[in-house]
Amino acid sequence: MRDNLGFIASLREDYGPLVEITLQPGTRTIVVQDPELIRTMLVDLAPTLDKGRFFEKMGYLLGDSVVTAAGQDHVRKRRQLQPAFARAEIARYVDIMRNEVTAATDSWQPGQSLDVREAMVKLSLDMLAKTVFSGSLDEETFRRLRHDLSVVMTGVGARIMLPDWAERLPLPFNRRFNESRDAVRATIHQAVDDLQASGHDTGDMLSLLLHATDPDSGEPLTTDQICSEILTLAVAGTETTASVLSWILYELARHPDIEARVLAELHEVLGGRPISFADVTRLPYLRRVVTEATRLHHTGWLVTRRTTTETRLGEWTLPSGTELAYCQHALHRDPALYPNPSAFDPDRWLDNAQPPPAGAFLPFGAGKHKCIGDHFALTELITAVATIVRTVRLELAANQTVRPVARATVRPRTLTMTVQPREGSTRPDAA
Repeated sequence: MRDNLGFIASLREDYGPLVEITLQPGTRTIVVQDPELIRTMLVDLAPTLDKGRFFEKMGYLLGDSVVTAAGQDHVRKRRQLQPAFARAEIARYVDIMRNEVTAATDSWQPGQSLDVREAMVKLSLDMLAKTVFSGSLDEETFRRLRHDLSVVMTGVGARIMLPDWAERLPLPFNRRFNESRDAVRATIHQAVDDLQASGHDTGDMLSLLLHATDPDSGEPLTTDQICSEILTLAVAGTETTASVLSWILYELARHPDIEARVLAELHEVLGGRPISFADVTRLPYLRRVVTEATRLHHTGWLVTRRTTTETRLGEWTLPSGTELAYCQHALHRDPALYPNPSAFDPDRWLDNAQPPPAGAFLPFGAGKHKCIGDHFALTELITAVATIVRTVRLELAANQTVRPVARATVRPRTLTMTVQPREGSTRPDAA
């Protein structure tokens, strides 16, 4: 726990394709390191595996959702929720995302010392909450929800890693977490009740979930199910988006040449207008920047599965109940898989470049449990970066080195930057 990222990375240097470690007393955990075996675990063996301790604990804390479910239950939930992440719906979300980014940058003052990760957490929460509840909550309720979600998001990572008995201690940390989690569920419950009573379609994600039905039975989601889905989405999506955004802004500050190419592409494609959904696929260099950030700074450091029967993985036979894990952060930095892996190089993703081996690049997982919000997340990241960098320039202090730390995600330990206006630029015209 003193250096979890260093420990996991050392396994790739010192051991073979499978390494047994102890995370919880009495439970064997096998870290899978070979890309082909990771792909086998996530794709070929997916129907026979449970999600494992990490997701089991998240389900206990936040409720059963598409993120925590396994087997046919996961398939059913995924089919219910898929319409909320369809292309047409994501296109409608872009204006909301962009407006929240613009409001955030408007609040930053020239010369201000900005805690970038905290600013990105707030921004990500605002984008997520406005996307889900844009027409369903008044402003006061929205502010209260954002505060409660922030408490839950901060606490869930620590509680997942702590022993089960620690959650039951009468500590202020546990009390705040439980109170905020219950408050979020109460707010969502009330929003669902109000929306049902009004009969209106507000056009936000909450309204979509309210009208979602089971593809087989035709039954709608219950209010408890909607609460669990939104709560898990908020925790899983906001934390990862905030961390990746922070790393992208850090790398652009470290590499003025890369930032200049991003700005040139934005000027060529957008001119003086704000980014729209149609532009997301017309910014190939910015997309490569985002892709490279999800490689070098992947936010996942321990993703779990669990065998439910005796399972053959490669040349090994694993008994039922074996915890399996893999680390995207270490996988994406393996010098055997990536030339010069510590360099931030968006051009390694050019179409004519040598692609990494199958199973070596897993920004959103793989197989039937691949992240349901992958296109949503990419759209959110591209929209946010395109809006921020045209308005402000974020400067790092001289010789500042930012180190990663693994909590719920791999995030910057400390990332403070100075806000400066973008020289020679004007704010994109209002939509």
